[in-house]
Amino acid sequence: MSTDEGSRSQHAPEAAVDPADGRDAGPSWWHRDHPTFYALTGFFAGLATVIVVPGAFAAILNAMFTYERAEDIFPLVLLIFIVPLGLIATPRTRRFGRYMLLGMLLTAVVVVGVAALMLWILYKFDS
Repeated sequence: MSTDEGSRSQHAPEAAVDPADGRDAGPSWWHRDHPTFYALTGFFAGLATVIVVPGAFAAILNAMFTYERAEDIFPLVLLIFIVPLGLIATPRTRRFGRYMLLGMLLTAVVVVGVAALMLWILYKFDS
C-alpha cells in the first residue's frame, strides 16, 4: 500500500463528482438541483403553517389571557401571511415563498369550502 492510498483511507470518502458537469453529486444534489424541491417544500410548509400556527397561537393566547381577551387578539394570527410575502420579496427565496403562499391559500380555501359544504348539508337536511 502506497503512502497516498494509506492517507486516503484514513480520511472521509471523497464525494462523487458528476463527469458531465464536474459538480459534486453527493447527497445534497436534491436540495440544490432538483426542480421541484422548492415547490414541494414551500407548498407543504404553507399547508403546515395554516394547520399548526392558528392552533398553537390559540393555545398560547388561552394560556396567557382570559377567554374574551384571547378572542380579541386572535385575528393577529393573520399576520402569518407576512412570512411568505417577505420571502417573495427576496430574490433568493422567491420561488419558495410563492409556493408557501400557494399552499397557505389553497389549504384555507379547502378548509372553508368543506366547512361551507358541511354546513349547507346540515342545514338542508335538518328537519
